[in-house]
Amino acid sequence: MRRNPLARFASLLPLLLVAACEGGGLAPLPTESVSAGFPPHGLADVIVIDATDRLPLRQAVLIAPDGSVVPADAVDVNERPRFASGLSASSDPSHGGLGELSLPGAIGVPAIHSEGQLLITMSKASIPLPDAVAYRRDWQHYRIRLDFGSPPGAIETREIPAPEPLPAAG
Repeated sequence: MRRNPLARFASLLPLLLVAACEGGGLAPLPTESVSAGFPPHGLADVIVIDATDRLPLRQAVLIAPDGSVVPADAVDVNERPRFASGLSASSDPSHGGLGELSLPGAIGVPAIHSEGQLLITMSKASIPLPDAVAYRRDWQHYRIRLDFGSPPGAIETREIPAPEPLPAAG
């Protein structure tokens, strides 16, 4: 007697769910934070700012001890990032992963798929150092000013300390 393909899939479903949970469950959600630093193995004369906040980062500037400012080269904003996970057996990308799971003997079984959207904004900015030697010598007296928000609404301005330079290669 031949088994129903759907029954075969249903018997495998608990195993698939257990396998999906083996990695320790869901990844933690990002929380609001702002950090500035020099990426390891990156350019030693570019400060990178990562912001996870309810508001988008609009501007970042490095303020030198003498009051001069250096604006960020670029600010990239990803408002409410989307993600997808699960099994996706669709070979057609226009289906958005809602294809069919290809199991032996299974015909037309929908794939296990989930999508989500974070209600937070992730921003990244990079500020080039105009004089890396002067910054290394006096970095404790520099600071970074960040402007968050979306016009015409209010802009929130915050200041954070400048990051310690990476150790000199030697």
